Amino acid sequence: MLIAQLSDIHAAPDNDNLARLHNAIDWLLALQPDVLVVSGDLTDDGWHEGYLAIAGELQRLSCRTHIIPGNADDKAVMCARLPAFARHRAADAMHFCQQLDGVAVIGLDVTVAGESRGDIRLHLPWLKSALSASPQPALLFLHQHLFPSGIAPLDSAMCDGTEELRQLLKTLPFPPLALCSGHVHRPMSATFAGIPAYICGSICPSNPLMLDAQRLPPANDPPALMIHQIRDRRLVSHFVSV
Repeated sequence: MLIAQLSDIHAAPDNDNLARLHNAIDWLLALQPDVLVVSGDLTDDGWHEGYLAIAGELQRLSCRTHIIPGNADDKAVMCARLPAFARHRAADAMHFCQQLDGVAVIGLDVTVAGESRGDIRLHLPWLKSALSASPQPALLFLHQHLFPSGIAPLDSAMCDGTEELRQLLKTLPFPPLALCSGHVHRPMSATFAGIPAYICGSICPSNPLMLDAQRLPPANDPPALMIHQIRDRRLVSHFVSV
């Protein structure tokens, strides 16, 4: 089972991020993943036409594609213009759960209207139900990151409710294999409640590694994505630059 993850396209009329997405899709065409998850921030500055252009790129792939929104997205427009990939779910949130060959691929919409941060607390009952009903293994996707990246401006807008999520995960007999997010525009990994946690790199130009304001090397990373491979109930996650 190969699950591809793209994040943070941030397409706009005045950037080349659609071309960067096209190159990433070209790479995925050669790999032929079983599922693609796009983990938010598809367009910038309310560019609604960008959703149609992104749909055209995603339709080049033959695999099932799921989208969860990011803080830069307009959920109503996403659902109207990407009906094959994005739909409103419980309580107007765009959650999804797909069972495929014994793998549960779960997407959680943690966006907060008008804010850059996320908040998982309102969605924990839905998540508990999805995880409890799903066979193992499972992968959980969301937009805002769950662990501090060390980049202060972005960590001020990470996902709220992490302690509540930790408590929930401790009660589950079978926690997810990994927690996968975006939002930071840099690839990173850590653990969360003893579970591997990943931040997918971005299709748009990456943020510099702003760990220290006095030491700020430039960033020239190419478009990035992740490939999550599950084989024999084991997960290996790959950071890929295109």
